[in-house]
Amino acid sequence: MPLKIDSAELRVVRLPLLTPFTIATGTMHEKLFPLLVLKSGGLEGYGEGVMDPYPDYLDESLAGAMDLLRAVLLPQIVGKSFDNPEALARHLSPWRGFTMTRATIEMAFWDLWAKSLNLPLKTLLGGDKTEIEVGVSLGIAPLDVLMERVAQHVAQGYRRIKLKIMPGHDVAIVAAVRKRFPDIHLTVDANSAYTLADTDVMLALDDFGLDYIEQPLAWDDIHDHAELQKRMKTAICLDECIRTAADARKALASGAARVINIKAGRVGGHLESRRIHDLCAAWSCPVWCGGMLEAGIGRAHNIHLSALPNFRKPGDTSSASRYFARDIVNEKLETANGLMPVPTGPGIGVTLDWKFLDTVTESRERFPA
Repeated sequence: MPLKIDSAELRVVRLPLLTPFTIATGTMHEKLFPLLVLKSGGLEGYGEGVMDPYPDYLDESLAGAMDLLRAVLLPQIVGKSFDNPEALARHLSPWRGFTMTRATIEMAFWDLWAKSLNLPLKTLLGGDKTEIEVGVSLGIAPLDVLMERVAQHVAQGYRRIKLKIMPGHDVAIVAAVRKRFPDIHLTVDANSAYTLADTDVMLALDDFGLDYIEQPLAWDDIHDHAELQKRMKTAICLDECIRTAADARKALASGAARVINIKAGRVGGHLESRRIHDLCAAWSCPVWCGGMLEAGIGRAHNIHLSALPNFRKPGDTSSASRYFARDIVNEKLETANGLMPVPTGPGIGVTLDWKFLDTVTESRERFPA
């Protein structure tokens, strides 16, 4: 039966981070994000937006996303019925860009649809893992602080350590970490902080046995990454510049990457994530699930997505308690020995802690009003 969206609720939620998180583009002290609830009968589907307040990761902002959601996208779908997520995606397809904004709706509908079928989200996506391998992403910090954080997370059993880097905080840092931890799976993430003029830095990083170097060059570039990959033995992993399966195809065909980071929120939701996953599998290119410091709803979506078979490298879906003193969901999303259980139950398998959510909600709108 088609699933009718009876109503929707859109909130802006503000969660303070336990520790400031610094990358090449700046420092985050809190997570400010839209939370969408789609309602159908007695069911609710949840989606969490991953756009930043300002366009410093990609060219979407929270203000722009909220305007498009309230003025266009939600009024277009509330009161209408959809047979499946593909039907909803076709309804949203005329609008260009805004992949993070559209993902907020698409992922909420996947949760709603899975609940209507009384199935876990991973089953509908095609995954069958009961737990997934998890790595950890460590922000830029002084070397002594960073070394302590690496040691702590290695002791906790995380399957991969990722270091954020930027010009002036790169080769020496990686060398020190590798010297102390010669056998760990180690990667770096530049968040587009370098250009081909910095090839000497990239070649220096080639000596440390990294699993991959993530998005070293421009956020919207594929060509220069292909040029850089020709010169390096370490695999390049692309993140920011992969927004569609077509982007992934061009990157793989041109030799710009040997690993792809899939973030459902970045690419428009689970449908495009699955297309990228399948394309990369056909190219024998492993994928992994990146993180955007999501709270419990976004984190649960990512965990279910990671249950697909070609997610062959540890993702960034680490314990929620690393980031927040209290999450917005009742269930604890926590790792043990570097493994994260996939939540069981219909949909994404987590429920909102409504009482706490109300205390961290900045605004709330209902559709229809």
